[in-house]
Amino acid sequence: MADQPWYQRETDDIFKALDTGEQGLTDDQVAQRRAKYGENRLSAKKQSSLLAKFGAQFKDFMIIVLIVAALIAGATGELVDAIIILAVVLLNAVFGVFQESKAEEAINSLKEMAAPMAHVARNGGTVTVKSDELVPGDIVYLEAGDIVPADMRLCTANTMKVEESALTGESVPVQKQAAVLTASDLPLGDRSNMAYMNANVTTGRGTGVVVAIGMQTEVGRIAGMLDAAEETKTPLQENLTQLGKWLTILILAIAVLVFVIGMLRGQETMIDMLLTAISLAVAAIPEGLPAIVTVTLALGTQRMAKRHALIRKLPAVETLGSTDIIASDKTGTLTQNKMTVEQVYENGQLTPAAEAKVTMTDPIALAMVLNNDGQPDGDTLLGDPTETALIQYYIDRNKQPLATIASHPRVAEIPFDSERKLMTTFNETADHQLTQYVKGAPDQLLKRVTRIADRGQVRAITNADREAILATNHDLATQALRVLAFAYRPVDAVPEKLTSASAEQDLIFIGLIGMIDPERPEVAQAVTEAQAAGIRPIMITGDHKDTAKAIAVRLGILSETPTADDAVITGAELDQLSDEAFAKQVRQYAVYARVAPEHKVRIVHAWQKQGKVVAMTGDGVNDAPALKTADIGVGMGITGTEVSKGASDMVLADDNFSTIVVAVEEGRKVFANIQKSLQYLLSANIGEVLTLFVMTLLGWQILAPVQILWINLVTDTFPAIALGLEPAEPDIMKRKPRGRQSNFFSGGVFANIGYQGVLEGVMTLLVYWLAVTFPVHTSSEMMHADALTMAFATLGLIQLFHAFNSKTIHQSIFKVGLFRNKAFNWAILTAFILLAATIVVPGFNTIFHLTPLNGVQWAVVLSAGIAMILIVEVVKWVQRRLGQE
Repeated sequence: MADQPWYQRETDDIFKALDTGEQGLTDDQVAQRRAKYGENRLSAKKQSSLLAKFGAQFKDFMIIVLIVAALIAGATGELVDAIIILAVVLLNAVFGVFQESKAEEAINSLKEMAAPMAHVARNGGTVTVKSDELVPGDIVYLEAGDIVPADMRLCTANTMKVEESALTGESVPVQKQAAVLTASDLPLGDRSNMAYMNANVTTGRGTGVVVAIGMQTEVGRIAGMLDAAEETKTPLQENLTQLGKWLTILILAIAVLVFVIGMLRGQETMIDMLLTAISLAVAAIPEGLPAIVTVTLALGTQRMAKRHALIRKLPAVETLGSTDIIASDKTGTLTQNKMTVEQVYENGQLTPAAEAKVTMTDPIALAMVLNNDGQPDGDTLLGDPTETALIQYYIDRNKQPLATIASHPRVAEIPFDSERKLMTTFNETADHQLTQYVKGAPDQLLKRVTRIADRGQVRAITNADREAILATNHDLATQALRVLAFAYRPVDAVPEKLTSASAEQDLIFIGLIGMIDPERPEVAQAVTEAQAAGIRPIMITGDHKDTAKAIAVRLGILSETPTADDAVITGAELDQLSDEAFAKQVRQYAVYARVAPEHKVRIVHAWQKQGKVVAMTGDGVNDAPALKTADIGVGMGITGTEVSKGASDMVLADDNFSTIVVAVEEGRKVFANIQKSLQYLLSANIGEVLTLFVMTLLGWQILAPVQILWINLVTDTFPAIALGLEPAEPDIMKRKPRGRQSNFFSGGVFANIGYQGVLEGVMTLLVYWLAVTFPVHTSSEMMHADALTMAFATLGLIQLFHAFNSKTIHQSIFKVGLFRNKAFNWAILTAFILLAATIVVPGFNTIFHLTPLNGVQWAVVLSAGIAMILIVEVVKWVQRRLGQE
């Protein structure tokens, strides 16, 4: 409505601009404005139907490949295999819809946060209306306990404080006032004459004129950013899509090549060669991969849930494992989101609060709990967090401050105001002794002090005393502590004309209190573990620069002596940088202070442009757009708003930053296990393809599609899934993050797949050649039947032996343990029984066109499997010697 910010305009000017006044709007004006501006609601993007979400699951390239495989299996008459493959596809789709069905709740939860009712001036009187009925120009009355129903410019503010941490990240309530602010480009947290939608009034009262409603509010602007934020593909999704494309091209090329070669040789019919090409395609498709990925991720979510990390989207499990940057909100995530007394200065000495010897008869104790508006409510305290922390300090030490408050009733007071920065109370004892207690800013209180309490005695204050007090105040402030000074004075009566001039004079200085929103005790260790894992934690907060810097140093995010990559920057300074300049300098900054929601998104984008995988943590409404933009958004389950949780991929049930490090370890393990399964599956498939391809070229009798499908079904399913249950390798959190550029083939896996697949194929062909060259039976038909059966047994069993190789990419399987994964042991045994049954069970072997083998033939087959383990172990030893781990 105006180019000039509301906080820079006089109240009368705003009334004129909005055509309103202290008497409020009339019903006609309200109706006209509602027609013009709409309701005070947050709009939401149209949600996809359940059917549309289900259909979207089939757009994945790998799923399309699987459907093709099912059609191929059906075309060969293997309906059971086709049904199994389709069942895998459907299960994957259902699981995806189930996991992601709540992704659109972020905007809805923003709507639910709106204040239900508001007290408004209408038609010259006061009425209570639903908050969604407010319009620009309405005059709203606010008092302690109210939720601000719209963005408003305050007209009056009487000792009013508003808690805005969910919007600004400010850890303590903000003192509000009605005077004009002349500075330009003030961040939200410094606009002390504004009250924003969904903020909470903690103390005092005031009135305001509504200047923005619905999507025009600051919360609405965040909702719009959240709605417009693009969904980021996880590294896992990108890897699977890339893999699916490569496999499709490879499968088609091989199938066409074999078909053409077979037709050129002229020894087979077109139907036979078509079936051969189909067999090759079936052999090349790892139809179990999506199911294995889904199961591995699902099992990872279960393990993480037990460790308080709740996963909303399956790929987020693996994404954590590739995280390079953890961009963390400070308030409520790295800190406890509650003020705590940390230092006590009394009798000329500064003492850590935990070590201070205090009793409720000490003047400083009486001043802290009596000059205080905190109120008990059952087992909790209500009021300004700073004041409740002063009482809680003594509750935690079993000093019964509530009894002291009850026995010293307040008989008069001078409320705090932002100009004099002091608060005074007069409290009376049971024997009618009256004492005045004063608290406030040290520099302001010292102006009114003439004496000082010193070890039980009262004496005149000296210049040395004042210098010591101010020096201590400075030292505490540089540590980002909020400092309060306390004084008292025995009085005979409350002055008849109670003013600051009449009462706040000739005071006796007691001491100082240093307070802070402290870091969570477990976070420093978690930061150290993250850094050891090559992950860089950075802090993003709405708090002031000095506060942010002090907490970051205490947590180890910043070093005490800043380096080139250890700087602090404010949102205002960030605004002076272009996106290009910021992208070049982003590595310099470890802490961001006084930031707005759009800054958080810029920070995430800047790191992503560096090729980094970014995890963003947060608990407030202001964090939601960045949570959605990041590669993985991490919400807080206890203190987090529904908006932040709805925009997150993962929610921490215990709000514990260290849980993120646990989740990173689990994510790395999940990726490593999927990589092991992929190496196992693709090397097996290459072995199958090579076997069929060479058999076709040499004119040998080839394995039938049903035999290939059975090998795939038995060996691809159980062992591959069991590999997903492998325990984490000991050094997994000492490795550097994989980053965005890595994929499943990184770290030597591509070469491993190649040589191991060739090895499987060569050994299968060798066994076939031995069976033909040294036959057991004289008849040609039986000789070829035995050779095919031995090739079938070798191709299947060699894959089961190779599953042991795949338990670790580079380490010796004898070092990680052959049998420590019980699920894997049972999987191998089950697969062996199912494979052997097709050979040794009468009738069953007829279905698969196989013949029973004698002891010598089984010994040859088993020797090939053992040789597979030994050869791969030798290659791994060479790789380790060459430093290729």
